[in-house]
Amino acid sequence: MKSVIEKEKKLNNALTKLKNLNFKNPDVKKNIENLSDQKNQLEIEKQELEEKYKSLVSDYNVLTKKLDEFQNQEKIEQKKQIEFSEKIDELNQETDILLDEIDKWQT
Repeated sequence: MKSVIEKEKKLNNALTKLKNLNFKNPDVKKNIENLSDQKNQLEIEKQELEEKYKSLVSDYNVLTKKLDEFQNQEKIEQKKQIEFSEKIDELNQETDILLDEIDKWQT
């Protein structure tokens, strides 16, 4: 029973102290304003970073498209080069055959 009375006294004492607290303390107000300013600054920085991120994603997508186009163009050029080389080989073979035929006719 004694502990309940002591707890009640402590609670009443704590309530009295809470009622007597001065919430208009200039330091608390200054700290709240400072925190509010920091919060606003962080929100501005967050928004700027989000815009930069969106810009980077857009740039990435554009560059990826260009890279794909270059790779496709390179494949096309390689195919053309292979075809050209094959045509040259065919012409060389035909030239060899014709030279052989000329040699036969000359002898």
